[in-house]
Amino acid sequence: MKLPGYYTSGEFAKMANISVRTVRFYDKQNILKPSYVSPSGSRFYTDRDFARLQQILLLKYLGFSLDDIKEMTINDADYHFMLNSLNLQQKLIKDRIEQLQMVEKAIQDTTEEIRTNHAVNWSHMLNLIHLTNMEKSMKSQYQNSSNISARIHLHNLYSENKQGWFPWLFEQCQLQKNMNVLEIGCGNGALWKENLSLIPEEISITLSDISRGMLRDTQREIGTKDSRFSFRAFDCHKIPYPDQQFDLVIANHVLFYCDIPQVCREVSRVLKPQGHFLCSAYGTQHMIEISRLVQEFDSRIILSAEKLYEKFGKENGAELLSPYFHIVQWKLYEDSLFVDTPEPIIEYILSCHGNQNQYLLDRYKEFRSYVAKKTTAGFHITKEAGVFLCQKS
Repeated sequence: MKLPGYYTSGEFAKMANISVRTVRFYDKQNILKPSYVSPSGSRFYTDRDFARLQQILLLKYLGFSLDDIKEMTINDADYHFMLNSLNLQQKLIKDRIEQLQMVEKAIQDTTEEIRTNHAVNWSHMLNLIHLTNMEKSMKSQYQNSSNISARIHLHNLYSENKQGWFPWLFEQCQLQKNMNVLEIGCGNGALWKENLSLIPEEISITLSDISRGMLRDTQREIGTKDSRFSFRAFDCHKIPYPDQQFDLVIANHVLFYCDIPQVCREVSRVLKPQGHFLCSAYGTQHMIEISRLVQEFDSRIILSAEKLYEKFGKENGAELLSPYFHIVQWKLYEDSLFVDTPEPIIEYILSCHGNQNQYLLDRYKEFRSYVAKKTTAGFHITKEAGVFLCQKS
């Protein structure tokens, strides 16, 4: 017997102008489950399911894969997930436009050369192949950038230190006119975007990252016309600059991902005598309440495959840095978070590098309700971050 306000699979598919097979496929893939399944196995859908289906079809049109859509929370209470995802897609589209413009020029150059010289320049053809393959790496690069933005978002909204991490970090840099500065692992460039008006006019700043996607994103934000900045993608284990080139090298939350001795040797090599190295780190108590929160919900969840502060942190950083720098001093950024709404915490958790999505996405509503209860009266989060200020002898 058909329930009032419910549609059969056939009626539901006809309303959306898709096949019943597609509806069943979305059900099987846990992308769109029916609101009711009868004892005989018949599936029924509601208007709310139809609204969700329209969102799924829109996201497919915009270029998201089914895996992307499954990981996106699509309801009015969590609009920021949709916004972040659409921003990511917009960046990919901009890159796609730039890529197609480069492909068009490469084709024009190759065609003109054949017409003029009656021969094929195979180096141009190889470049064309490289350009057409470039898109494959864009999504993963921008996903990393999106994850960084999610983590910064939580701190920007709820930090009790009103100065903010990046303005404070900028102060520690003590920039002066005519300095030559290098940041390794610049990420989304937030250090510079938030302090752009405070940067001296006569200065040279090189922003680098191993992710070309992040670097393109940062370059768009800062602008290509700002002559103070240059951008270069490379692995910081082998810095492609001559000895004694920079007055200051910055590594903001980078070293715990690296071979620390190798990177320190490279940084020391490219620093001028008396040059400075500024590198940030966490302490053992940093964001510890977040880890406890997810562990209490599901003990299998690990937000990071390794404890980053054990590799390089407040407690062991000086010992790791002292073989390469004459002076090593730790300076703490005094701050904590007080969060009274669940969404930014959930966004932060889903952006981490651990296994959380494996256990949370299929139980999202339950998890959101759990976090909402925890934040009803406000949720305190410890922050224990700072910088090591190092000087080359």
